[in-house]
Amino acid sequence: MDIRVDNLESPEVLALLREHLDSMAPTAPAESRHALDLGGLRSSDITFWSIWDGPVVAGFGALKHLTESHAEVKSMRTATSHLRQGVASKMLQHIIKEAAVRGYSRLSLETGSMEFFEAARRLYTSFGFVPCPPFGSYKTDPNSVFMTRQVNELAPEPSYP
Repeated sequence: MDIRVDNLESPEVLALLREHLDSMAPTAPAESRHALDLGGLRSSDITFWSIWDGPVVAGFGALKHLTESHAEVKSMRTATSHLRQGVASKMLQHIIKEAAVRGYSRLSLETGSMEFFEAARRLYTSFGFVPCPPFGSYKTDPNSVFMTRQVNELAPEPSYP
C-alpha cells in the first residue's frame, strides 16, 4: 500500500470523504460532529494523506497543526473494502512518524463516545493514546472522547489489549 500527500481532487478520494461525512451524520448532533469537510481539509494547517492499494483508495487521514509542539489527528477513514486489513494502523503509524519529523511533542485527537467509534478508540489505545481533557477549541461534550500521547522519534507497533 502506498501513502501519499493528497490534493483532495481525485473522484475516489472525494467519494470516500462523502461516505465518511455521511456516516457521521446519524452518530451525534451536528454540534458534536467534528469531521472536517472538503474546505476544512484543504486548510493550510492540514496535511491530508490518502492510502492506495494499487488503483483503489483504501483510506485517508490528516494531521492538523495546533501549536509548534502540538498537532491533531483528523479524518481517519478506511474504505469499507479494506476494513480489518491494517489500513488504519498503517495510516496512524504514518501520521505519528510525520508528527515526530515535524517536531511535535504531543499528538491529540477527538473521536466519538458512541459504540460506532469503539473500533477507532481501540486502535488509538493500541498506539498509546490515553484519555485527556478537551484541547484546542474543543469543549467538554458527552458525545466526544479526547485522547493524547507523547510523540517519540519512532511510532510504536500497536499493542492490542
